[in-house]
Amino acid sequence: MISRDELVNACDALLDTSLFKDYTVNGLQVAGRDRIARVMTGVTACQALLDEAVDWKADLVLVHHGYFWKNEPVPITGMKQRRIRTLLLNDINLLAYHLPLDAHAELGNNAELARQLGFRVEGCADGELGAGLIWLGRLPEAREAADLASHVASCLGREPLLIEAPGIGAVRRVAWCTGGAQDMITQAWEAGADAFISGEISERTTHLARELGIHYLAAGHHATERYGIQALGEWLAREFDVEHRFVDIDNPA
Repeated sequence: MISRDELVNACDALLDTSLFKDYTVNGLQVAGRDRIARVMTGVTACQALLDEAVDWKADLVLVHHGYFWKNEPVPITGMKQRRIRTLLLNDINLLAYHLPLDAHAELGNNAELARQLGFRVEGCADGELGAGLIWLGRLPEAREAADLASHVASCLGREPLLIEAPGIGAVRRVAWCTGGAQDMITQAWEAGADAFISGEISERTTHLARELGIHYLAAGHHATERYGIQALGEWLAREFDVEHRFVDIDNPA
């Protein structure tokens, strides 16, 4: 068991939250009990995850997607009220890390996705490892785009949407950024990648991929961001001897 403040301070320091200008609050979002023995992790602090936390008697819920996003309505009503009420009535803490968890060099979503897919990490296109969001690497051996898509599907358990760029051929160098990073495709192309992987796709992404000349795979926002939060929960379990449980709430997006 550990104090909430000690656990939060450790996570803030590990993820170096001060480096990031984010769209949300990184760190403690809702305060609950002071002592932490059970930590539940999940991708998003949806009601289904909170209900699991109540049933498991979690002391703290740790997520990648929390609350209080930029430009969201301020009033605590409706769905937001029900979620926050669940936390407060059950004295459960909510801890959330967005961009700092994407970027972390060891436990982050990009680092963990590279491990899942077997990429050889070379660095970042937009900063140092641990701060940059677009990661660069190489495949162990060149693959055709369709073969890479099959590999991603096998590793993540979700069929990616593949946009093949005409005349590009096999993939040797790859760039990736988990989640809603489709608009970073131009930076990935400028960095010399043959293919770019993110979670989501927009209408414009198809045309950018074809006209720039870079293969694109939309591998799922949820599917690409399941691994960093698990790694962070497992780190907490090792460092502070707390009980950790990851709950994967299905999301096809």
